[in-house]
Amino acid sequence: MLALFKEFTTYLAGGIETAAALIIAVAALEALIGAVPLWFPRSDPGDEGKEAIRLRLGRWLTVAIEFELAADILRTAMAPTWNIIGQLAAIVVLRTVLNYFLQLEIARSLQRRALQTPVAPENAVAPRISRQSAQGFAKSV
Repeated sequence: MLALFKEFTTYLAGGIETAAALIIAVAALEALIGAVPLWFPRSDPGDEGKEAIRLRLGRWLTVAIEFELAADILRTAMAPTWNIIGQLAAIVVLRTVLNYFLQLEIARSLQRRALQTPVAPENAVAPRISRQSAQGFAKSV
């Protein structure tokens, strides 16, 4: 029974790692396809397009890291020696730090993007309303 569990867990961990590899491959391909038009710009698009590609790729890499971590946990559950648990702890720390900095970069990028969106200036002129419209509105209120 234990041998069957170990074999099943080995296949499951391998499948999860394969899913992580597929996620990375598809994300990289998507980023490449998105980047090609930026290599031949008709006008200066700025860094907005590149930033969007980086954000999307970063999000997918974060997902792939979570899959890899799940596979590592399954492998550790099969053979829980102190050596393997120590290796898992090191992997968890490294992937958590990597994930943290990816999320931090995504948050900073989203914050920069929010700050760059145009906002109506304070001295903008409001649309003019005719006197008749204003009087009609005042009577209806």
